[in-house]
Amino acid sequence: MKPYAGSRRHLASSPFKPPVPEVVETFLVDERVTHDKYGLGRVVAVEGEQAVVVDFGTSRTRLMRPFAKLHKL
Repeated sequence: MKPYAGSRRHLASSPFKPPVPEVVETFLVDERVTHDKYGLGRVVAVEGEQAVVVDFGTSRTRLMRPFAKLHKL
């Protein structure tokens, strides 16, 4: 058997759907956010698309991508 040489083509009628590309939200400095665990905060620093530093009042926390529990207000 030959080794796999490319990406698979998905047909519209196929019950197996292609993977949905992950949409990563971007944050800006001084933007108000909320976190499921830490509560309300403000973005203090943005480290590319990999991490953000958020000031939650009692502590500053560095959150890594994919920011699953972090939401904009």
